[in-house]
Amino acid sequence: MGSMSGVIQRPLMAAAAVAMASVSVDFPAKLPSPTSDTETSISNSLPESNSSLVALISASKLANLSFVTRIRVPLPSFNFPVPNSGRNFVPNLLCSSIASSPLLVNLYQSAELAKGSKPAAFPESVPATVPDALYRWHLPEPTAFDISGTSDCSSVKSRTVVVLLGWLGSKQKHLKRYAEWYTSRGYHVITFTLPMVDILSYQAGGKAEQNVDMLVNHLADWLEEEHGKSLVFHTFSNTGWLMYGAILEKFQKEDPSLTERIKGCIVDSAPVAAPDPQVWASGFSAAFLKKRSFATKGSANSSESDMEASTGKSEASKPKPAVTEAAMLLVLEKFFEVVLNLPSINRRLSDVMSLLSYKQPTCPQLYIYSSADGVIPSHSVESFIEKQKRLGREVRACNFVSTPHVDHFRNDPNLYTSQLSQFLEDCVHTCCGHT
Repeated sequence: MGSMSGVIQRPLMAAAAVAMASVSVDFPAKLPSPTSDTETSISNSLPESNSSLVALISASKLANLSFVTRIRVPLPSFNFPVPNSGRNFVPNLLCSSIASSPLLVNLYQSAELAKGSKPAAFPESVPATVPDALYRWHLPEPTAFDISGTSDCSSVKSRTVVVLLGWLGSKQKHLKRYAEWYTSRGYHVITFTLPMVDILSYQAGGKAEQNVDMLVNHLADWLEEEHGKSLVFHTFSNTGWLMYGAILEKFQKEDPSLTERIKGCIVDSAPVAAPDPQVWASGFSAAFLKKRSFATKGSANSSESDMEASTGKSEASKPKPAVTEAAMLLVLEKFFEVVLNLPSINRRLSDVMSLLSYKQPTCPQLYIYSSADGVIPSHSVESFIEKQKRLGREVRACNFVSTPHVDHFRNDPNLYTSQLSQFLEDCVHTCCGHT
């Protein structure tokens, strides 16, 4: 994309101007604050330097993961006292403070990891915010296991990693509640996000694909540790779904047997299996505008939405974008009409979407979507589901009807978690039975 001509750059600059105008009104008066689990949360526009790619988890937990010694991540040297990791040890500190413990230093030295060129300065007080990482490991909660060790279900779950692939603009904090739900049930979890700047500056073999390669290698290392380990993918929006396709592509090229270890796929708020400029424009507009986007607004009344959905009138009841957002959508749509037809971009997207459409693993699939989604049209999801069924795939689906894009868990947690539980018990881990 770096070589795009002025005819492409002008619409993008215009879109950026509209975005800046829409957010500049209240920017000086607001400090960063936590946001909800929606696609509308935007990631930092600049890549973070010196940020660790290792999960922010305790050293004692990492000691149980032997494959961590094969992860090649630069580690700076530290020359300051490390707090005792006894009863007062706090596991979720800044990456640098965790990485400086003697246990992890020994682990990384045994893996022959490269050292940083300069020692990192350790702040006297822990910052209020923690740098965002590309991916993090979340270990199962101890209370989720059968203490007697006789439960086959606990054993199966402890050998399963659920890979959460975030939506456009998502950060680690937005995937936390999903990770906590899985870990409370005995699963390992990896949460993976891509900075928006990497997607905007996408090019074949560039930083975005290198980060996906890093995750693929990490998963392969974990699967190779022992026989019987498996994966479950949980993707969010078209961004997470496309990342899933890129991972499948890597698996099939490097070691096709890895795809056989995938036991299930959950698709939240996706897919649109075509390079649609309108969908891409809606996704980026929502990421720019965050809470001000119409994509964050579901139907006001669930019962009315149910009736409208059954009579085919739900499209008319969807919220409409404001004038500023409508202008941004128009500019972004024109921009993506050009970008998505660039030969290299179109060919790459077509390859991944074709794989996801026709060459997915034979594992069961669950689709969670909504008729009120302002980014992903429900008819696109339903059309894709029907195609998968015709291919003989085992497919389940749940239309939440009135909930916004990637916001189904927050709006209806009972229905959302019941769908996940039923799917995992019936299709993924049949030995567990119903709880």
